[in-house]
Amino acid sequence: MAEVAYFFIYKDAAKEWRWRFTAKNSKIIAVSSEGYHNLSDCEHSISLLKEQGPTGPVIGDDDYDRLRK
Repeated sequence: MAEVAYFFIYKDAAKEWRWRFTAKNSKIIAVSSEGYHNLSDCEHSISLLKEQGPTGPVIGDDDYDRLRK
């Protein structure tokens, strides 16, 4: 198991940059939804998650709302 959660950046089969986020238990829990031509764009998407993610609300469908209200 990893000591910390981390983002891993790599090139996919199409030679585009992607990232995946791995939790402390070594499970991949998030992946980039698109490939990036430029490494800097891939890094920018990670920075957006770090900046905006902690304050982002959890929004769900009707079933989620029924269980959480």
